[in-house]
Amino acid sequence: MTADHDMLWRRCAYLGRVLLPVVDEEEWRQSRRHERLEGWGMGVAEGERLMEVFAALAAHAVAVDTSVSAAGLDVLPLSAVADAVIGKRDFELLAGLPDTFADRRDELAVKVFRLYTYRGGQYSRRLFQLGTEVHRALTVLAGRSRMPFPRCGHVFFWAAAAGLPSP
Repeated sequence: MTADHDMLWRRCAYLGRVLLPVVDEEEWRQSRRHERLEGWGMGVAEGERLMEVFAALAAHAVAVDTSVSAAGLDVLPLSAVADAVIGKRDFELLAGLPDTFADRRDELAVKVFRLYTYRGGQYSRRLFQLGTEVHRALTVLAGRSRMPFPRCGHVFFWAAAAGLPSP
């Protein structure tokens, strides 16, 4: 794996990690999401971690498809990531991933996502439900932005402004 490919994944993973805390600026969003996760029979921690990796996988897939480098991730439109979340099949999101991950948590989350993808049945339904939640979060951020076409870099800016740790 090249250093840039590793850096691209790290930036995508960071986007996934800060997505929910940035969306949760309005506190009611978190409690509503937790209610939905529990209603689906999914633990909150597991569901939110899968949502993080779902967002990271979608951003990574769009970046790879459009030949965006790690440095160029900032200009990737949030709408393109949101479209990938609901427009790409689960297994398409897994294409082009690194073989190894520097962060063990990322590796484990991708393995769980992969397991859900290939098990089918209720697991596919859960991925669909989680994808809907990730799409909702990205849409909320895009709608909240003063910029007409917000990009991933805006999410990084909002995360820094909220005091979230940087990668």
